Amino acid sequence: MTQRRPATATWFVTTRDRPWQSRSGLHVDTVSARPDVIAKMDQPGQAIEGFGASFNELGWGSLELLDSEQRYEVLRELFAPGVGAGLNLCRVPIGANDFSREWYSYDETPGDFALEQFSIAQDHDTLVPFIRAAQAHQPELQLWASPWSPPTWMKTNGHYAGAMPAPGWNDTDNGLNPDQVGTEGTDMFILEEPYLRAYAAYFGRFIDSYRELGIPIQMVMPQNEFNSPQVFPSCTWTPDGLAQLLTHLGPEMQQRGVEIFLGTLERGNDRLLGDILAAPQGAAYVTGVGVQWEGKKAVAALHRIHPDLRIYQTEQECGDGHNDWRHARYSWRLMKHFLNNGANAYMYWNISLLEGGRSRWGWTQNSLITVDPQDHSYRFTHEYYLLKHLSAYVQPGARLIDTWSLAGFDDQLIFRNPDASVVVVIQNDLSDETDVSVLLGDRMITATLPADSFSTILVPAP
Repeated sequence: MTQRRPATATWFVTTRDRPWQSRSGLHVDTVSARPDVIAKMDQPGQAIEGFGASFNELGWGSLELLDSEQRYEVLRELFAPGVGAGLNLCRVPIGANDFSREWYSYDETPGDFALEQFSIAQDHDTLVPFIRAAQAHQPELQLWASPWSPPTWMKTNGHYAGAMPAPGWNDTDNGLNPDQVGTEGTDMFILEEPYLRAYAAYFGRFIDSYRELGIPIQMVMPQNEFNSPQVFPSCTWTPDGLAQLLTHLGPEMQQRGVEIFLGTLERGNDRLLGDILAAPQGAAYVTGVGVQWEGKKAVAALHRIHPDLRIYQTEQECGDGHNDWRHARYSWRLMKHFLNNGANAYMYWNISLLEGGRSRWGWTQNSLITVDPQDHSYRFTHEYYLLKHLSAYVQPGARLIDTWSLAGFDDQLIFRNPDASVVVVIQNDLSDETDVSVLLGDRMITATLPADSFSTILVPAP
């Protein structure tokens, strides 16, 4: 017979209509009948470094519409440990990205190989105050950075973009001419020594400039989506081109104590990174890889073939600006896929946008927060609460725990924290409530999960 003691676990539930509700009715059993899910507590997986999102110019612009008290509460909920999501690992663009106000780089003076005109002045308006506001709530915030495009004078087409707008889908003019269009599988960067040296130094100047402001960058990736010529800032590279850059970028970052990850990979082909790693001179500086979008098809192979490299999921697929429950359910599938295939960190994309989520280059995306430009109100979206279901209680250094189900349950992620507490995140995707029991070593938790819901259960250390 099962013997029960009073529940000592914490349980939060999110449904479409009621986010992050504290629930009762959870049982922690000392002896159990047959469970639905067995956690393999003696077989811990990869260490989890954290969860986060990206600092973008349009994100700060939306938050500036809030009054100071509202903005404080939003950032506290996002970043303060033990309060809300507790985000601890975030991305910073090096120059303009697709959610900047406009194109810019830190040095648009042609031929300035000495970087005498280098300046991060524009970042003082947006990115710097955004990051500092987050640091005020999360002093241990870890940051990594990547460019979307080098300065235009370092590129073969002399332009920040690589593709022309598509009529009917994106009609925002970027000024690109037909003869400037980039092609996947080519290098849009000028692969000559003076340019490679100057670009590596450009990264170094960025690191130094931010460090002087009290914003340390722990890691860089050479290029966002290096296979994709886009209507917004972008630059294609071949594996050979990136390998050449690494021979210059490596020493610049090494002398500053900054790591280099390969990425971001947005194609389902692990060989694109494998070919770079095959070049020993640059690969010696690489400590991890960044994977996003269709890179999900390569993440399992990367984890298996390169087990010594850490893996960051660098940008969750961004949605369409509707911020609906449908996309939150899809996002859960992405989280399970990346984390079950070796990811050490998981990052959302836009922190905050105006309602509709429209970028400078004409497309719309989701965000963790939306701001109404009419009445200057805000709301946390479904995907924010989903991210919170993992980030609120999964501590840096937690280990993913593999699971086995006797009854077909496969909608859970389980983590063991460094303090020996256990976090169970589980979805009930059915239209009816369902009972579930999960065996954690010699303890079993049982609960009735509401219909179409996400749950987080925090079980203290034995």
